[in-house]
Amino acid sequence: NTTYRWSQAGGLSVFLKPSGLANPDPAKVREAGANGLFAGPGGTLLLADSGSRVVARMDLTTREKTTLASTFEGHRFNSPNDLALHSNGSVFFTDPPYGLVGLDDSPLKELRANGIYRIDTSGQVRLVDDGLSFPNGIALSPDERTLYVSNSDPARPVWMAYSLDAQGQVTGKRVFADASDLLGEGIAGLPDGMAVSREGFLFATAPGGVLVMDATGKRLGRIQTGSAVSNCAFGDDGKTLYLTSHTQLARVRVRVTGVGFSP
Repeated sequence: NTTYRWSQAGGLSVFLKPSGLANPDPAKVREAGANGLFAGPGGTLLLADSGSRVVARMDLTTREKTTLASTFEGHRFNSPNDLALHSNGSVFFTDPPYGLVGLDDSPLKELRANGIYRIDTSGQVRLVDDGLSFPNGIALSPDERTLYVSNSDPARPVWMAYSLDAQGQVTGKRVFADASDLLGEGIAGLPDGMAVSREGFLFATAPGGVLVMDATGKRLGRIQTGSAVSNCAFGDDGKTLYLTSHTQLARVRVRVTGVGFSP
């Protein structure tokens, strides 16, 4: 239940504790802290707060949190996991049951599905898709016309691609890529978090490391770690890819630039 920060100069330090739900009941709450983070405009940080079961925005100066959404049609979210910010201000996020003891069988679970949602600029929550078993990582293409979502289910380890119109409304969906063959290698890991480069390449955590795919879903290569990777993000000058696992933070230099960085 802690968010850390790391820099080359300062090393590792505690950034936020608790990062999510204070004083959780371990018999009911499996993951109490915040999960996915996204640096927003104006010195803000968006948090997929798994333990508190909300999507929140934090002022980085005052550390004050504001809840952006906590329910859909009167029912509490399961445990928001990861999020992506559209340039129009809307927020896309995934809501699997990972934060609840018992997952789908938790008595705290109020929603039938494990959904993907969109919070529009008025605060209204709209369902994007309720057909995935464990929606997890989420990211937007550079032109914001495609929303990528991973499904962390060994029975269906896929990445979905949702077509968006100019306003960020979903107009269609398709299976973007499938990691079933990698699971057959017996390597730890599942489709999880992801990052996108300015060139449109998707860096997607997968069994054994990070897959690099083009905008059609074609595999271009794999960053092999030999262990499960939970997420990745571009940092520094935009050409360093940071990787997280249960116990490690790693980085690798790449030949492309992350979205949001100058070329």
